[in-house]
Amino acid sequence: MTRPLPIGVITGTGITEQFELGQAKTVGTPYGKAEVFASQAEDYIIIPRHGAGHRLPPHGINYRANIAAFEQLGVREVIASSAVGSMNPRVKVGHIGLADQFLDFTKRRVTTFFEDEVVHTDMTHPYSQRLNAKISSAARRVGVKLHTGLVYVCAEGPRFETAAEIKMYRMLGGDVVGMTGVPEVVLANEKGLEYASVLVATNWATGMQPKVSQEEVLEEMKRSGSVVKRLIETTVAALRGERE
Repeated sequence: MTRPLPIGVITGTGITEQFELGQAKTVGTPYGKAEVFASQAEDYIIIPRHGAGHRLPPHGINYRANIAAFEQLGVREVIASSAVGSMNPRVKVGHIGLADQFLDFTKRRVTTFFEDEVVHTDMTHPYSQRLNAKISSAARRVGVKLHTGLVYVCAEGPRFETAAEIKMYRMLGGDVVGMTGVPEVVLANEKGLEYASVLVATNWATGMQPKVSQEEVLEEMKRSGSVVKRLIETTVAALRGERE
């Protein structure tokens, strides 16, 4: 990786394996080290959220190092992907959507870069409306049905949620639930990076099906992962085209 690349991609559960990772690079930041990869064509930078080999649990991810590494490499736009459980009957298993708002139910994560100064970051639109529009346009081009305007609930994990928790999240307006979207989106906003989140419904949330398992999440991502990759790469191409 010889030059800063302008677009970053964060791959989540079951998505990393869909990408052909280029040369690895360790980026040192004030918050720790982040492992990044060039895409095969070196037209964007990939950070596997859970690390190479999916070794990091949701609460063990160094979100600050990942976002700081993107900033240091010159990234200004970030497209993330996440596996989620659906709480919305319209968002069926296998469907893909875009986050528009979030509800944060994490408990013990470092959620800010501003620990020693008073900075209040605006979160009216935590997900970039411009990037979401670009992804929606790419979805139409590749024939992907995309749910928009979704409210993402971030739970602490690593356990799955209880049925009572899901009932509460639904009452509060949540559409999907995951374990990794926060503080990632918050930190990106604090650094002034545009951030979008592509969500894949891999299962119905707890209480909406007999049981939930990690195995079914991975199995659904095997089916949906290639579609997500195509959607992301089509969006990246469009964004890069704006700069040429």
